[in-house]
Amino acid sequence: MNPELSPDRTSDPIGWALPPWTREEAQTVYDLPFNDLLFQAQTTHRENFDPNRVQLSRLLSIKTGGCPEDCGYCSQSSHHQSGLKASKLMEVQRVIAEATKARDAGATRYCMGAAWRSPKERDMDAVIAMVEGVKALGMETCMTLGMLELGQAQRLKQAGLDYYNHNIDTSERYYSEVISTRTFADRLDTLANVRDSGIKVCCGGIVGMGEEKADRIDMLVTLANLPEPPDSVPINMLIPIEGTPLAEADPIEPIEFVRTIALARIMMPKSHVRLSAGRTAMSDEMQALCFFAGANSVFVGDTLLTAENPGEDKDSALFRRLGIKPFAREAQ
Repeated sequence: MNPELSPDRTSDPIGWALPPWTREEAQTVYDLPFNDLLFQAQTTHRENFDPNRVQLSRLLSIKTGGCPEDCGYCSQSSHHQSGLKASKLMEVQRVIAEATKARDAGATRYCMGAAWRSPKERDMDAVIAMVEGVKALGMETCMTLGMLELGQAQRLKQAGLDYYNHNIDTSERYYSEVISTRTFADRLDTLANVRDSGIKVCCGGIVGMGEEKADRIDMLVTLANLPEPPDSVPINMLIPIEGTPLAEADPIEPIEFVRTIALARIMMPKSHVRLSAGRTAMSDEMQALCFFAGANSVFVGDTLLTAENPGEDKDSALFRRLGIKPFAREAQ
């Protein structure tokens, strides 16, 4: 029933989590019979989390469009003809007001994203004020602002930032097929700056961009073998957007997506595995399988930055049917 792993692994799923993972070991797990894979993932999940609790996060675009990066999946890139207009950085008080609504609706983490290559110094004071304001509401704070220098990360930490999101997107091999304006190494450098500043890392990727199975596995191997695995691992399913290079990408097969979630849970047992973009294209049954495979975090609200997301009513109905409840704020 258990995969043939190297001698330092054990049949206990928790024992599998000892880095470094090799591609061969990870693929052995990924290729298990589906029921065996889900059993191992759920066993690992129960060792580390309440299996019937899901963390609710809210994501707000504080600066939309006009990004100089050429990420092939993104509607906010200035390189693509997606029809999205660029906006200025949102006012601090408006961000705080939106965060207050999210908190009152049950969200425990508030994520703020800006379409930048990296933040400019002239914007840092406003960004710092946003972090401080959301933190004062009693919520966890998360930001995604592009590449960060160490000094910028340290300022954000001092302001009370809990998490910084910076996805590696895909495997190192496939990365250049999607992005040319920054390197895979650039992303790892930002992760190091975030980690060295004491901020928790939120890092995952996107599947369904035309990558191979090996690329999805390699992406998770990279994440699991970081000096510290990310505290949050968002797994996004590509939302094809008209005007972007990946608008016609073939969708990932649902069972393969669930396998990716399960592998992430087994390889990073103490991380929150977030079912992120693409949920509008998932059936309730597919989402239920993802939760059984170890996903325990979602974004709530009608939009994710610029893309559609299931409304809170639909999520609440699904959670009731599955007997899932949100994490309590004091547990975060």
